[in-house]
Amino acid sequence: MIPKQERVVVTFYTTAEAMATEKLCAAHGLPGKLISAPRALSADCGIAWSGPADTADALRAALETGGVEYAGIHTMTL
Repeated sequence: MIPKQERVVVTFYTTAEAMATEKLCAAHGLPGKLISAPRALSADCGIAWSGPADTADALRAALETGGVEYAGIHTMTL
C-alpha cells in the first residue's frame, strides 16, 4: 500500500478549468495530476488537481496569472 502524504488539492467548478490546470501546470513544470475529487471536498465537476503540498503557493500563483477559476485550494493527507 502506498503511504499517505500531505497533498495540495484544487477543486474546480467545471471540467474545462480542470483540464486547463493540467496544461498550465505542465507548462510551469509543476508536478501533479488530475484525480477524482475526494469525498471530503465538494467539486462541481468531480475532478480535482493534486500535487505535492510544498507547491501550493506556486500553484496558486500559476492559476491566478493563468486566469483559471477554481473553487478552492486545500491541503490534505491522501
